Order: sequence, then C-alpha cells, then structure tokens
Amino acid sequence: MPIRILLIYRYPLLFQALKALMEGEGFRVMGHEDNPDAMQFAQQFHPDIVIVDYEGPGAKGLDCVRQILENDPATRIILLSRHTEEYRVREAIELGIRGYVLKTRTADELLRSIQEVAQGRTYFSPEIAHIVAQVVLEPYTYGASRRVSELTDRERQVVTLIAEGHSTKEVAARLGISVKTADCHRTRIMDKLNVHQTANLVRYAIRQGFVEA
Repeated sequence: MPIRILLIYRYPLLFQALKALMEGEGFRVMGHEDNPDAMQFAQQFHPDIVIVDYEGPGAKGLDCVRQILENDPATRIILLSRHTEEYRVREAIELGIRGYVLKTRTADELLRSIQEVAQGRTYFSPEIAHIVAQVVLEPYTYGASRRVSELTDRERQVVTLIAEGHSTKEVAARLGISVKTADCHRTRIMDKLNVHQTANLVRYAIRQGFVEA
C-alpha cells in the first residue's frame, strides 16, 4: 500500500506543488490548508505521516503538532520550516516530531525524510544536526550512568539497534529472536532505565556511547 500523507501547508500554490511532487513518487496525499480543520481530518484519515508547515495559518505549526500528538502520540510528524534557531528546533523535538526539514533544502531531501520516517526512523536537515545532538546529549535522569550496568549484553544490543532507528520487527530479525521477545526486551529496558519514550531511549544510548550522535 502507498504511504498515506496528510499535508498541512500554508500557501495553496506551494501546497499543490508539494502534493504533486509526492503523488509523483507514488504517495497518497490528502491535505488541507486550514489547520483547525486538519486536526479533525487527521483523526478521520489516520495518515502514516503528517507533514506540517511551521508557519501554518490559523493555529501555528507547533500548535498543530501539539494538538495532533495529544490526540494520537504515535503520529509520525515531519515539520517543514525556515527556522534554524535552537529554541525553535528544541521545542519541536521535545514535542515529539520525527522529522525537521528546512525549506532551503531540495525536494529530494523531503522525499528522503518521508521514507526514513515511514520506516520508523527520524530525519533532521544537516544544518540543525548540532542542535539535535545537543538535545540528545543532555542529562535527563539522575543515576542513568549507574543503571547502564544493570543492562544485560542482549539488552545493550537491543538498545543499540533501537537507537539506530530499527523497528522491533527489525531488531528481532537482526538478533534472531521473535518479535515478542524483542518487545519484552524493550519493555524491560525502559523499566530498568526509567525511560518511557523511544526518543529518550535514543538519547540515553547516545549519551552512553552505544551509538554516535
């Protein structure tokens, strides 16, 4: 099945251009330029990915992101933005976006970000990589360094693969275990580390040196 995308973009002309670009790549694109209506549409359409214009009309882009994620925290959102300021990027990451693509980049990068996010990974334009790394490397729980010693070798392998962007199914295939076992490992890891979101688990893995930022 084609990847289903909900596109929420400010300007109708650019909205139509982006829609045509993505449909040309085989994606199924639905869209609306009015953010308040888009919230309801997202609930009805259940898209695989939502692409949001940071400078959206009505509710601003981050407000749109916040409302969508409050309704369904698992929604995969890519933010299109012209902003590279740290506080803006940081706020978007902390909300739970999966991708942040600068409008100064090419169409190929947007298409790449869609493929990456659709596979359960994240994508951020190179210009903001240093900000993403800084957010990831920040301390987030007291005693996290001590708790790393509580992980088994297998659990460290699972953490590393998750941090590299692999889904639970992919982790299971790489380690030669069942999906159910991989999911159990993931649950135990999060309990041991007192981490409750994948994004925080990734931060933990990078901070502990399991993977590179």
